[in-house]
Amino acid sequence: MGDNPPHTHPRATEILTVVEGLLEVGFVTSNPENCLITKVLQKGDVFVFPVGLIHFQRNVGYCDTVAIAALNSQNPGVITVANTVFGSKADISSDLL
Repeated sequence: MGDNPPHTHPRATEILTVVEGLLEVGFVTSNPENCLITKVLQKGDVFVFPVGLIHFQRNVGYCDTVAIAALNSQNPGVITVANTVFGSKADISSDLL
């Protein structure tokens, strides 16, 4: 099983097409709802991750999964949520988190 952990692209929308396998994808809507939207994609399915929203991908099949992703910017940026929040120098106070 492989995954692409929760992250965001602050300057781009991402479109992903599954070529082979099963892929769970999801994103979290913006405040105040913060609603998790997920779907399991199969070969040939396409999914769009809106610009700036936290999203992820995870192989949920029993074989390799192949997907092609494209972004609508040459400089989309990437912010991996856990690394940013829990790996900051200095630590963010636990009572704030």
